[in-house]
Amino acid sequence: MAITKLTSREFNQDTGRAKTAARSGPVFITDRGRPAHVLLTFDDYQRLTSGSDSIIDLLGLPPGVEDAELETPRPRDLAQPADLR
Repeated sequence: MAITKLTSREFNQDTGRAKTAARSGPVFITDRGRPAHVLLTFDDYQRLTSGSDSIIDLLGLPPGVEDAELETPRPRDLAQPADLR
């Protein structure tokens, strides 16, 4: 996925270039050097707003990662008595 950056002026002068670039990935449109807007294809927008994708899909992680085991210590193993002396 390619990310393209355009200034507001570049976007206003060549919207065709921005629309073409959006087919390959998001187009960040900056205003005074700071990101102000993002241009996406309608398909990408629908995919992001559909709510049916899992966080794994949204992060683009490989299939099978959702089944990974994560070992976390039990809270009681972390707790220690307070030293009030």
